[in-house]
Amino acid sequence: MEKVEILPGQDYITLGQLLKYTGVIDTGGQAKWFLSENSVWINNEPDNRRGKKLYAGDQITIENIGNYIVQR
Repeated sequence: MEKVEILPGQDYITLGQLLKYTGVIDTGGQAKWFLSENSVWINNEPDNRRGKKLYAGDQITIENIGNYIVQR
């Protein structure tokens, strides 16, 4: 499981930011398309909202790509 850190001074990271930060997508503009074409699970619940706020401890699974955990 790959770890993704929240930047200092922030309480959360959005799903779109996580996708870009981890290199799954190259630009933020690709997030909407990517999420419409791929299965994403947040804490074992399906979710495709690019603005979904992810907090420390949240676990993200992107089918055929990988597993991520948000950390402080």
